[in-house]
Amino acid sequence: MQKLEFFLRRIVTSFLVLIGVSVITFFLARVVPANPAALYIGPKARQEDIDRVTKQLGLDKPLPVQYMVYMTELLHGDLGTSISTKKPITEELAGRIPATLELLFSGMFIAVLIGVPLGVLSARSQGKPFDVGVRILSIAGVSMPAFFLGLVLQIIFFRNLHLLPLAGRVDSDLRFTNPLTPITNFILFDSFVTSNWVTFKDAFLHLILPALTLAAYPVGLIARMTRAAMLETLEQDYIRTARAYGIKQTIIIYLYALKNAISPTLTVIGLTFAFALTGTFFVEIIFNWPGLGLFTVRSLLNLDYPAIMGMTLFGSMGYVLINLVVDLLQAWVDPRISLH
Repeated sequence: MQKLEFFLRRIVTSFLVLIGVSVITFFLARVVPANPAALYIGPKARQEDIDRVTKQLGLDKPLPVQYMVYMTELLHGDLGTSISTKKPITEELAGRIPATLELLFSGMFIAVLIGVPLGVLSARSQGKPFDVGVRILSIAGVSMPAFFLGLVLQIIFFRNLHLLPLAGRVDSDLRFTNPLTPITNFILFDSFVTSNWVTFKDAFLHLILPALTLAAYPVGLIARMTRAAMLETLEQDYIRTARAYGIKQTIIIYLYALKNAISPTLTVIGLTFAFALTGTFFVEIIFNWPGLGLFTVRSLLNLDYPAIMGMTLFGSMGYVLINLVVDLLQAWVDPRISLH
């Protein structure tokens, strides 16, 4: 019952947050010093065409009325039409979400797979050279800009070593030599299910560099948070008691200490996951990855305010949903957390 009340309370709070975000983004988009109708028509728009499109888009109505119309359409799943591409925003996002999620899940998988063990081993080796090395690596991962790291990896693995592709999601030649049957638009999954191993290998190789670039920042945060939480947990009385009873160090570290120290790490993982959802811009630009980040940057450059608003709402929804999932996971992992 407590978990149900907590879940409902968070749903209501999340809904209010999304309403606030929609209000802010809507009114900011309307006060940008540009004429949306003129942008919609093109650079050589005539005044009579601008007036016609202004009326057609409802831009001649008061802002509160425009907002109510926008929210009504939003509740029906209509995010509007892109000024740049003249396509529905929902269609644009749906076509690019699989590429971004594939990159995001891969990067976060690498970050968790590397960050948590590094943090645990660093805490276990406190003050030793390995601990110092992990802290230096963590600081470097957090401090190094994604665009710089991406370029360095491209120079090393593409230009010098000729091991990995430069950019893109898959080689364009495969559309003719080994065409992929789309199922979910997740290329790795679709190629695996359809046994298209040539495409699977090529997509995997294309994914390595951008995933490593995206994972660098979360690895640093996760490793440092895990280390800090583990050091605090290892000083607890029940850990000393377990050691006094002669329980193996491995069991103490990974069964007792890590379980109680993982809660702050889960929070960091959730926040970095949500940040990466809208923080893939540099990575997608550098590697020409056809995802939401590349689409959003182009929308910003073209002052495509419907697309900007749609992406902002999508990112906000991702933040809210991920924070909700993290809170529920923390309550499940650590029963000491009160849901009130």
